[in-house]
Amino acid sequence: MSVPLINQVLAMNGIEYGIVAILVSLVGILLAGYFTKFISRQDKGTKLMQKISGQVQEGAKTYLHTEYKYIAIFVTVVAILLAGKDFAEGNAPFTAFAFLVGAILSATAGYVGMITATNSSAPTTQAARKSLDKSLRIAFRGGAVMGLSVVSLGLLGLSSVLLLADYAVGLEDSLTFVAGFGFGASSIALFARVGGGIYTKAADVGADLAGKVEAGIAEDDPRNPGVIADNVGDNVGDVAGMGADLYESYTNSIIAALTLGWMAYIRRPILDHSPVSGMGEEIFAIPLLIAAAGIISSLVAIFFVKTKEDASQEALLNALRRGTFGAAIIIAVISFVIVYALAPDYLGIWYAVIAGLVAGTLIGYFTEYYTSDRYKPTKDLAKSTETGPATFIIRGIASGMESTLFPVLIVCATVLVSFHYAGLYGVAISAVGMLSTLGVTLSTDAYGPVADNAGGLAEMSGLDPKVRDRTDALDSLGNTTAATGKGFAIGSAALTALTLTAAYATRVGIDVGDFSILYPPVLVGIFLGAMVPFIFCAITMKAVGKSAFEIVKEVRRQFKEIPGLIEGEAEADYQRVINLSTASALKEMVIPGVLAIVVPVAVGLILGPAALGGFLMAAVGTGFVLAIMMANAGGAWDNAKKYIEQGHHGGKGSDAHKAGVVGDTVGDPFKDTSGPSLNILIKLMSIVALVFASVIAKYGLI
Repeated sequence: MSVPLINQVLAMNGIEYGIVAILVSLVGILLAGYFTKFISRQDKGTKLMQKISGQVQEGAKTYLHTEYKYIAIFVTVVAILLAGKDFAEGNAPFTAFAFLVGAILSATAGYVGMITATNSSAPTTQAARKSLDKSLRIAFRGGAVMGLSVVSLGLLGLSSVLLLADYAVGLEDSLTFVAGFGFGASSIALFARVGGGIYTKAADVGADLAGKVEAGIAEDDPRNPGVIADNVGDNVGDVAGMGADLYESYTNSIIAALTLGWMAYIRRPILDHSPVSGMGEEIFAIPLLIAAAGIISSLVAIFFVKTKEDASQEALLNALRRGTFGAAIIIAVISFVIVYALAPDYLGIWYAVIAGLVAGTLIGYFTEYYTSDRYKPTKDLAKSTETGPATFIIRGIASGMESTLFPVLIVCATVLVSFHYAGLYGVAISAVGMLSTLGVTLSTDAYGPVADNAGGLAEMSGLDPKVRDRTDALDSLGNTTAATGKGFAIGSAALTALTLTAAYATRVGIDVGDFSILYPPVLVGIFLGAMVPFIFCAITMKAVGKSAFEIVKEVRRQFKEIPGLIEGEAEADYQRVINLSTASALKEMVIPGVLAIVVPVAVGLILGPAALGGFLMAAVGTGFVLAIMMANAGGAWDNAKKYIEQGHHGGKGSDAHKAGVVGDTVGDPFKDTSGPSLNILIKLMSIVALVFASVIAKYGLI
């Protein structure tokens, strides 16, 4: 690149750097397309493998098509509401437009990632017949499509909306409207996570209770009518749901950095002093460029993931770690160059980026420590099954509670370090830094359901046990990466929600003194905010219980009424269970979705802006800790059960194993429905407050 061109690039104003972000995003989309084509060219195995894989694909499509019809109605209604005159001083259509773009791209990223994941299971299984390394590469690249789609579409959409709004209405208003983009992303994420979580765990619990526990057949036995719905659920919950969850964390962290950057830019920070107060327009360029650099680092790091034949679990885990750690090192270097080139007097911003990267890595480690069967907590948990399911459940809950210590301390330290060096803007930048490697981090998470489905496909297709051994190795690794992925998602959610709450406070003009607990409306807001995550979890867990009950009844009915099914002489009616799971999940997701949007607006209008600030802070605090506890307890129960199945404490069929199955069933909605959904709840309520800030400030009763 010539020196004049470098000077021209450095002469851009902050938002104009969105052009660079758009170009990098397009490269990410092209690589995702390349991986999709690569997977489509792979051998899909026998006709039976293709038939079973096709049933899972069709079930996933059926669910998403139906879910998106419901969501489309919601999105349309909210867009009309956002176009009202009380938003953004007469230019409200831009907020509505941004909302629509955020929602559509979030849904698109989830759909593309899920379809690719379901298309990857048969090639992964077929590759496992020959090579563990090739099987890993196919599964990981299937997950990489999800990771790259999320970050590329997120940054592409956000940067495009910013540039368009900046051109049409100017910098300040463009930063107001872009919150609508985050609202759209959060809305899709909540419905995708809650609906997908209810679906996957209802199908999983129902299939396990009626199949493994009552009928005494294997988890992926084709005689089980719920087995296809269970495999579908892995994709709609852990791929589409997780993708939508992190899509909104990713975009909302950038939105929070831009909003708080504006306050520093105009020298109106929420506190008396900010280390970045008075920076030029480069304050807006830095989060966009760090996100773009993160895509580049992920593009490179994805190719680090490979292994050797007959690799151990440790070697497989190291293969994935090469990708995530490699991306972190690359982004650390590039982000320093960005900050030094644009704002050499404000290197504290780079320290905030590093704080976020380190926090994400540490939270992932402690999540793995408390959930992996390689470490003492899960081994001790497995031992507790020797005295029955009650002690197993008690020990699991205690372990989940204990596991909250280090993530909370890590987030607290990250906030303090980032604030010290770059103010509240630095806290937002630390979240951007943590999520900058999302392209590869999410790839390692979305890879898990591909490997899980591949194992089920090997079982149902009657392949050589050696194939199942290879897919089980990949699946076991997927359980570890899924657990660490959830920890990463929860940590990023906490930082993002905190910064969005700070952005809301600056938008409505709340001073530090307004948050006093001596002011009764603020105290009431704190209590209400602390309560909401628990009510939300109660609703979602009951939803799983009700939906699973219906599936158990259907599986029992088919065992009873289809002659020869239990003997393996007839085929189950898989589609009926899929339809039942879909209908139940979509029905039960409505109330949690409405709760997350209506309650914060109601608190703000009735109790006032300051009370809503207290409400949001309390919700972030309890929601963050509760999400960690539920995700880690559920993950530990799951891996303790699998540890027993490896031959420990009596192995499969023993009383300890039966206790493990019961505890794992309890943990399913903990780790895959309610816990992960809390991430979105705390972020969605914060972005709703930010979007509706002008309405709350204008019409609040107190």
